[in-house]
Amino acid sequence: MNSIDEEMMRRIRHDLIDSYDEELEMELEDQTVAQLTGDVSLNQTEHEKAVDRERRRQYFRELFRLQGELVKLQDWVISSGHKVVILFEGRDAAGKGGVIKRITQRLNPRVCRVAALPAPSDRERSQWYFQRYVSHLPAAGEIVLFDRSWYNRAGVERVMGFCSDAQYEEFFRTVPDFERMLVSSGIQIIKYWFSISDEEQNLRFLGRIHDPLKQWKLSPMDLESRSRWEEYTKAKEIMLERTHILEAPWWVVQADDKKKARLNCIHHLLAQMPYQEVTHPPVMLPERVRHDDYVRQPVPKDIVVPEVY
Repeated sequence: MNSIDEEMMRRIRHDLIDSYDEELEMELEDQTVAQLTGDVSLNQTEHEKAVDRERRRQYFRELFRLQGELVKLQDWVISSGHKVVILFEGRDAAGKGGVIKRITQRLNPRVCRVAALPAPSDRERSQWYFQRYVSHLPAAGEIVLFDRSWYNRAGVERVMGFCSDAQYEEFFRTVPDFERMLVSSGIQIIKYWFSISDEEQNLRFLGRIHDPLKQWKLSPMDLESRSRWEEYTKAKEIMLERTHILEAPWWVVQADDKKKARLNCIHHLLAQMPYQEVTHPPVMLPERVRHDDYVRQPVPKDIVVPEVY
């Protein structure tokens, strides 16, 4: 290998390492919140720091391995024309968004996309309840992750009084048939409930309060949910009991430990589909075509972004 090849490989390796920076940034974010909430001592001994570093290394190694398997799963979904819907439900600050980020991080957003619907409009409230979710369902070769779903009716709408008793009961009467209809049409449905303790949610809310980069995550509805903990618990228990069906069962992720929850959820998700590695032909980079009459024009200086950093 000549020196030019060595330099090229060095730059490729550097670019590969740089591609993992986003995950490292999110890890540092978690560490900051943990310190603010008292989960991590600011005066750790060297031994404790070494143990923490080793745990983080193990977490990253396994996360990157699982993300590699998710890429294989994505290839299989495309080649097989499989259709997948994954629902993520749980209390506020349960870690749904964190695991969704880790699942989608290395995947093609045209294949694996997230549906996070806002509160329904006046027009949507007059429609069939499931109508606004139907347009987000996958076509062949697609995966859709719902960050909260039609189960809003069984949770926040019930607890906060946004639906009537009749609408609540109608939901439970129709949702099993709705999901069976989706499954019979070829859509696989996987439903996750992220379970956290009262104390853990309290700590995570405090972390958001003290972190200016996360304060936007705290809505008045989130704050109200703290005072209605028991009402949400009862609503969750009823929901799991009445909508746990053979065609689309619920799976509960123990989520007090964010990292374990992410790894356990992704590992479980991979086991729900009989994916296989898809063989691709070798990729050959074509030679750059050059023309003697081509001259690259200089970029006007007044439109160049200043290099402040």
